Amino acid sequence: MKAILTVIGKDNVGIIAGVSNELSELEINILDVSQTIMDGYFTMMMMLDLNTTTKAFDEIKEQLSKKGADLEVKVSIQREEIFNSMHKL
Repeated sequence: MKAILTVIGKDNVGIIAGVSNELSELEINILDVSQTIMDGYFTMMMMLDLNTTTKAFDEIKEQLSKKGADLEVKVSIQREEIFNSMHKL
């Protein structure tokens, strides 16, 4: 299963490292990444492969949300099919 991860918040040192390390601990592979900083605000979008993790999706979502709180950014993850359906409306 693939998923889309988004990270939004005020730019700080270590956001990419923090999110990437958390994904590594969850044994989730990053397939693609796009990131930009606009006037001090950080935005990042990742395409993830969840086939390598043994964690349940809700557990992944909760763990990433906590990491986002630690990094002072909002981290959201959606299954690819949900993300695509939401953006076709």
